[in-house]
Amino acid sequence: METLSSRQVYANRWMTVREDAIRRSDGTDGIYGVVDKPTYALVIPRDGDRLHLVEQFRYPVGRRRWEFPAGTAPDRAEVDPAELATRELLEETGLAAGRMDLIGELEVAPGMSSQRGVVFLATELTPGPARREHTEQDMRARWFGTAEFEAMIRRGEIADAQSLAAYTLLLLHHRG
Repeated sequence: METLSSRQVYANRWMTVREDAIRRSDGTDGIYGVVDKPTYALVIPRDGDRLHLVEQFRYPVGRRRWEFPAGTAPDRAEVDPAELATRELLEETGLAAGRMDLIGELEVAPGMSSQRGVVFLATELTPGPARREHTEQDMRARWFGTAEFEAMIRRGEIADAQSLAAYTLLLLHHRG
């Protein structure tokens, strides 16, 4: 596939949207709308059989959702994912990890977005005060046992695709 032209149609401090004119391998032309966002870090805080989640209102879906702590740097900056993971964990939960293991990578929505995620398992956790940004003031954080977490998935209470995919990476990580 060949990109013929590209134009930015929208930008804010978290993302840009562009429209690309393309030519497919068979010679036909088309367009792609692409959401560009920086790489994010997602952290699975684990203590034995417990997982630490955060809950916040997600405007695009109009409801509160439980998910693993995650985020990007402001102003579309690219930050080392391990550094970002440490920052997001502390910011959203107040937890500091004695150990942070990389367990995989995700593509958010490869049909419409360039964004990738890097997933970390955080263990040897020390609690402290959360350091949330102003936009995260409604966020809640809580520990869940694995059985309760999986029951919440079955009931649709955890539906965040990134958290579900990260949990799959965690299960595979433990299988070796």
